[in-house]
Parts: sequence; C-alpha cells; structure tokens
Amino acid sequence: MWELDLLLIPFLEHCFDHLDSEDQKAYRLLIEGEDQDLFAWLMRREQPEDPAFHRIVRLIQEHAENADNDPRRPV
Repeated sequence: MWELDLLLIPFLEHCFDHLDSEDQKAYRLLIEGEDQDLFAWLMRREQPEDPAFHRIVRLIQEHAENADNDPRRPV
C-alpha cells in the first residue's frame, strides 16, 4: 500500500538506526502485519491490540507529523 510506504520508509531511513533494540524489533514485527491494520493504526483510526506496538506506532506517527519530514517542503 503506497500510503504506508510514505510513512514507513522515511521513518526507516531517518529514525530506525537511532532506536533501541526493542523498538527496532517492534518495527520489524510491525511491518510484517496486514496493510489494513497498519494503515488503521498509523492513521489513528484504531489502536493495535498488542501493547508491544503502541510505542512504535506513536513514534512513526510523530515522525510523519514533523514538518521537517514533509517532502514537499523546499530545502
């Protein structure tokens, strides 16, 4: 799903290496999930049932909402 790529790839490129091992593990497990679930969670339509995903979902959301992350913003 293209919309997920717009959220997950920039997070991977800019943040993943700075995460602790638990958050990196949560990210890897998260992206193995169903696209529909990921989309609902990242769009704040639903919360993951598994509490292990709450933090990583919030980190991805916060990164996506950061104005400096907007690819349309001039450099």
